[in-house]
Amino acid sequence: MCGIVGAIADRDVVPVLIEGLKRLEYRGYDSAGIAVVDGNEVRRVRRTGRVTEMEAAAGAEGFAAGLGIGHTRWATHGGVTELNAHPHISHGVALVHNGIIENHEEQRARLSALGYAFESQTDTEVIAHLIHHHLKNGDGSEPGPDLLAAVQRAVKELDGAYALAVVSRKEPERIVCARMGCPLLIGLGERENFVASDVSAIVQATRRVIFLEEGDTAEVTRDGVRVFGDDGARVEREEHLSDVSLASLELGPYRHFMQKEIHEQPRALGDTIEAVMDTGAFGPTLFGANAEEVLADVESVQILACGTSYYAGSVARYWIESIAGLPCSVEIASEYRYRTAVANPNQLIVTISQSGETLDTMEALKYAKSLGQMRTLSICNVPESAIPRASRLAYYTRAGAEIGVASTKAFTTQLVALFTLTATLAKLRGRLPEDQEAGYIDALRHLPGSVQHALNLEPQITAWAERFAPRQHALFLGRGVHYPIALEGALKLKEISYIHAEAYPAGELKHGPLALVDADMPVVVIAPKDSLLEKVKSNMQEVRARGGELFVFTDQDSNFGESEGVHVIRTPRHVGVLSPIVHTIPVQLLAYHTALARGTDVDKPRNLAKSVTVE
Repeated sequence: MCGIVGAIADRDVVPVLIEGLKRLEYRGYDSAGIAVVDGNEVRRVRRTGRVTEMEAAAGAEGFAAGLGIGHTRWATHGGVTELNAHPHISHGVALVHNGIIENHEEQRARLSALGYAFESQTDTEVIAHLIHHHLKNGDGSEPGPDLLAAVQRAVKELDGAYALAVVSRKEPERIVCARMGCPLLIGLGERENFVASDVSAIVQATRRVIFLEEGDTAEVTRDGVRVFGDDGARVEREEHLSDVSLASLELGPYRHFMQKEIHEQPRALGDTIEAVMDTGAFGPTLFGANAEEVLADVESVQILACGTSYYAGSVARYWIESIAGLPCSVEIASEYRYRTAVANPNQLIVTISQSGETLDTMEALKYAKSLGQMRTLSICNVPESAIPRASRLAYYTRAGAEIGVASTKAFTTQLVALFTLTATLAKLRGRLPEDQEAGYIDALRHLPGSVQHALNLEPQITAWAERFAPRQHALFLGRGVHYPIALEGALKLKEISYIHAEAYPAGELKHGPLALVDADMPVVVIAPKDSLLEKVKSNMQEVRARGGELFVFTDQDSNFGESEGVHVIRTPRHVGVLSPIVHTIPVQLLAYHTALARGTDVDKPRNLAKSVTVE
């Protein structure tokens, strides 16, 4: 959601900015722009629509400079217009901003009274004028404080979340940046340095990065970086070598990143379970050095997440309660953070986030910690991101870069991480006999192969997608641990195909949703051969009796076949407790190929963003 890139170098940085913005497109945006300091002037180009349109305009206007900033905007304050696009400029000060400023109306009124004119509806323009205001002396004369000091003073007057990169025509040898609540990092090069909201924006130039902490400000020049903490004192931040590769950001032989990432799941799952395979056992050391102390006497588990990650947590609730014997609740993070929760210091708080920067999940974690709940574990796909850093324990999924907005391999690797947590908690509680532990490890070992078998169903699912493409509504059904997979299937379909889709526990059909069923409402059923299969079959009969058309994902050995109005695709043999992971693959493929048939923008669905860093 929104993206920042900045660069200062001895070479022309405009190609770096453009390439960086293209690599940030996956985050979701509706306009793009760059500003460069060229001599003693700031030049800017902005366009609504895709980065390529802005790139063409910059080329036509001959943009070239050794210092610049760029941005992809996802509209919050103000509509999708060129005037609202970033960068914003105030009297030679240009900036780009991710986040939301909550006291922008108060600051707008104050700055208007001081004579500043506003051309946009954004909260960001407020920051530009505020920084310029702080560049003046107390009597309004210039020059006053330098850009770094002005930014440090300005951010003290902002309420909300921000990541900022600021340049000034009067100080053409540096970028000043600041961070509170939104991710921002600095890339290190030789006689050139970079600023970005995501390492993918600068990986073509450097893999050496510094992650800014909450409240940090920094000065970035060609020759070095100075970072200052919230109190203004100089601080040192550790340098990291990013493991994001250029190859992971390229499509290769695939039509879309979503398709590529669906097919990368056998490898991603294999990489994520590697630590378990190496040790041949479940144990607290998989989660960090202090894990045994944190996990040993846990009394219950609270999972906090949003979107797809919430559905992963919903699967884990079934596992944790049935296998580990612990009470488990799962809550949408954006709701949990605003309710009065009953704290239990012996409860394990588990946060799940692909990016590690999801604002609602981070704020929910902060809220839990404010209640004294310090047993915290993060499951995340991005090392060194904010949520794992704020947690005592972390389990990193090894899905690799996920570019498609609709999460696929991140979801299935989260499920593997949650199953590993479940088995570890069960073992610590004396509920995992050696033979059962060996069976679970063997199931994990065979999981990538089972997922590959499910991927081989793609031609059959493509044929189903042609039938779904003209529909306007769909219903997904599941029971027990597979109900969250039905929820995930409905989410994927509506995210990228724009078909309205809902999911229900199959047993709830007669309590309301059955009223919707007719010949025009396809009903997708997740029906593996488990203890609830006969119940699901009864629910399917309720659909057929109302003229509904059934599309059933089941197992090779489920022992029921196709008939009129009942279409069946069989995944490999039932894989037991890990079945939800295998049954995720078909619903992902159904959503992808339906969207493809409808001609939608699969990787960049309208109105959505990959990393949700605003409330």
